[in-house]
Amino acid sequence: MAVGAKLHLSSAARRPTLPQLLAVALLCSASYLAGVWHHGGGFTAAPSAAAAGGSPSPVSIATTSSVACVSPTPAAPLDFAAHHAADEAEAKVAPARRAYGACPAKYSEYTPCEDVERSLRFPRDRLVYRERHCPAEGERLRCLVPAPKGYRNPFPWPASRDVAWFANVPHKELTVEKAVQNWIHVEGDKFRFPGGGTMFPHGAGAYIDDIGNLIPLHDGSIRTALDTGCGVASWGAYLLSRNILAMSFAPRDSHEAQVQFALERGVPAMIGVLASNRLTYPARAFDMAHCSRCLIPWQLYDGLYLIEVDRILRPGGYWILSGPPINWKKHSKGWQRTREDLNAEQQAIESVAKSLCWKKIKEVGDIAIWQKPTNHIHCKALRKVAKSPPFCSNKNPDAAWYEKMEACITPLPEVSDIKEVAGGELKKWPQRLTAVPPRIASGSFEGVTAEMFNEDTKLWKKRVGHYKSVVSQFGQKGRYCNLLDMNARFGGFAAALAGDPMWVMNMVPTIGNSTTLGVIYERGLIGNYQDWCEGMSTYPRTYDLIHADSVFSLYKDRCEMDTILLEMDRILRPEGTVIIRDDVDLLVKIKSVADGMRWNSQIVDHEDGPLVREKLLLVVKTYWTLGDEKQ
Repeated sequence: MAVGAKLHLSSAARRPTLPQLLAVALLCSASYLAGVWHHGGGFTAAPSAAAAGGSPSPVSIATTSSVACVSPTPAAPLDFAAHHAADEAEAKVAPARRAYGACPAKYSEYTPCEDVERSLRFPRDRLVYRERHCPAEGERLRCLVPAPKGYRNPFPWPASRDVAWFANVPHKELTVEKAVQNWIHVEGDKFRFPGGGTMFPHGAGAYIDDIGNLIPLHDGSIRTALDTGCGVASWGAYLLSRNILAMSFAPRDSHEAQVQFALERGVPAMIGVLASNRLTYPARAFDMAHCSRCLIPWQLYDGLYLIEVDRILRPGGYWILSGPPINWKKHSKGWQRTREDLNAEQQAIESVAKSLCWKKIKEVGDIAIWQKPTNHIHCKALRKVAKSPPFCSNKNPDAAWYEKMEACITPLPEVSDIKEVAGGELKKWPQRLTAVPPRIASGSFEGVTAEMFNEDTKLWKKRVGHYKSVVSQFGQKGRYCNLLDMNARFGGFAAALAGDPMWVMNMVPTIGNSTTLGVIYERGLIGNYQDWCEGMSTYPRTYDLIHADSVFSLYKDRCEMDTILLEMDRILRPEGTVIIRDDVDLLVKIKSVADGMRWNSQIVDHEDGPLVREKLLLVVKTYWTLGDEKQ
């Protein structure tokens, strides 16, 4: 009907005729088909779960202006299965339409913010050059980081703890340098990890048993751990088997690909170093911290590095040191250092620990353990006599994104009684996962109540249940191990998966409310701060599944969409999965970029149905490697 046509006022004239109805139907159909063509031809809707008599299959939703004209049709489900395990390493999947080409082969292990060449521009003093130094806008890669030729899907956990494919991390340096220390061996086309370490020749399991004889590792009071200078993270790997979640880190240095090996094994790890910046964790985060011959000069720079460990240890937390200078009377010849030098180093470490008001619990054999006080009542009284180091003033204890370390003690929250735990006592694992975290229960987390936290926990249980209904492999044991939540808030996504054989790295964007990372650690989960306009401190191909809730809404005015998508592609394994939650209009734009990145994707309904504007974009990264002919 023409817009300018004169309308008659009689009721008979207002009643539509059959030709008019047919014309409207044709216009609706044409509008719908035009919308499908405009958005790439991939937007269809599927029958509801109730109509089908089962769970919904992966689908996507028509998003044209003529919503009332949409007619549902079935969509072909995405293929989330792994195709490139042991017997299918050479198989290739035809790549999707592409707007982004493959990066040159030299970028196969590219870590943008720890680039070896760029690091040489920065001071070597205190290892500053090994800290994060991200590329400027003009230096960023706008290409897809390739997997090495012959890349295969990693072994599922727990087999991955002990074995990995050589083709995935083709480095033999550690097998030579650490041959006598039983870190890693090459056996044909595989690496094998015997669980050895410099200070645990009988294996990580036996070493952890020795620690467990000194502090309570088995009753749920210790859940989160930090391993500084982790090597290939065997300590963290064997703790994971005991329900203790360790954050392991090591710099990108001459020991090629330590952190990459750790993640390939299915163990949480990140590239990191104690240098001039604070570690990227909140205050009072870890139940214990560990150094096994990590070669960190704890006694230097006014004890700055131990002061930083004190900041991130929870009240009553433990610090474990093995290796030089502990047990120097036995090992001094093997370490090729004088007894006098080693004794002086140990005395200096003891002095720093005492100045932090730590109590030495035990020193047995090669292991020494200190404990942080549960509050600072006594410590503040001592400061009236011993002035160094002073307590920090007016500095956010949780701030840790490019924040410089300072030689001052981070004060614990005030208490009224010497027996009170500063900041609130944590429940034992697993009760602490769903208990209201002390930072919320105390009211110190502005604007968030216990009721809001409990509702958030319920919400994420519902959402994860929906994810498992639309991505069948999500619930299959061994399909996913390393998960990344790009906007974790209170860690609800990870908490809902805590009963599954997988772990989640919970990232809290620096432009959001950064204090939520403290809540995540109080729940017994791990995570990090991150600005998603920059690269993450990890190697390529280290996560099986990436979850991005409202990330693109959060960053829409901060950096280009493809900056974030290309970084997601870099850290996602071939045939890995992405789940993006966001407004439907934004998802359409994301999909248009993602379809040019060798990703297969579909938009599906929100868990509350098709009338909700927020939708899900489900993605599978296609398999391709260096040397594929059809790149």
